[in-house]
Amino acid sequence: MQPEEPHLTTEDFISELFYRIDDARKAVPKHPQASLWPSAVVTLGVLLARKGGSTRAFYRWTRNNLRPLFPGLPDRTRLLRLLATHHAWTDRFLAAPSVLGGGESYGLELLHPRREGRSAQHIGRKGQSNQRWIVGGKLCLLLNPLGLVVAWDCTGANAPDSAFHPLIEEVDERMVILSADGFPAKDGNPPNLKLCHRGTWNTRMLVETVLSMLTGVCHLKKVLHRVWAYFQARLAFTLAAFNVLAQWLGLEPDSQGLIRLSLAEFSL
Repeated sequence: MQPEEPHLTTEDFISELFYRIDDARKAVPKHPQASLWPSAVVTLGVLLARKGGSTRAFYRWTRNNLRPLFPGLPDRTRLLRLLATHHAWTDRFLAAPSVLGGGESYGLELLHPRREGRSAQHIGRKGQSNQRWIVGGKLCLLLNPLGLVVAWDCTGANAPDSAFHPLIEEVDERMVILSADGFPAKDGNPPNLKLCHRGTWNTRMLVETVLSMLTGVCHLKKVLHRVWAYFQARLAFTLAAFNVLAQWLGLEPDSQGLIRLSLAEFSL
């Protein structure tokens, strides 16, 4: 893997990642009975989000390859409970609001529609995403002009996009949110919500770029969680990973004045 230098190894990358996360979390103390520092917990959550796939496969990879870096690695179920309990620690890595931003919903599949209703423990809800039926959840992202995540929320896939109006209202007087046509509600819209019809405001293509990266690089379109708290934790660490890695080399514009977002260099 070559995130920064031609000879940067996976261990070097993870060490640098831990340093950057720890630098942002200096004020968080370690519990006297904890086997991992808070920054190590966040680092493992970010690595899980970046690697994608099942939690079992990730834990086997971590246990077999990263034991020297995480000597206090707990059992898999204990690690997942830690991530679910402390996923709010990722809020520190959200970007600051800007004057203009974009908002979009994103469907996540938890279950094949044919398997809906076979178990009462399934947390997915049936709804439409990309003009087809899914059983899962729905994520709403608010992005700044650089493509970084400012705020997010999630609900079942059966909820309309207008269910995220409270999230948009939280940034009222700080951000104007450009959204797609699916966000309006009959009882009114937030004052900072601006609907963008097809063919207008090409700057919204940045939103599509971010969603494409979450799908193709972080493998977020299909997840396998069966508990809502773990599902929320996966989203929180994935979006924190996106913000941290997207800024790894800086957000400098190229010769054409465009900022090129990329996560492919950080494959594990």
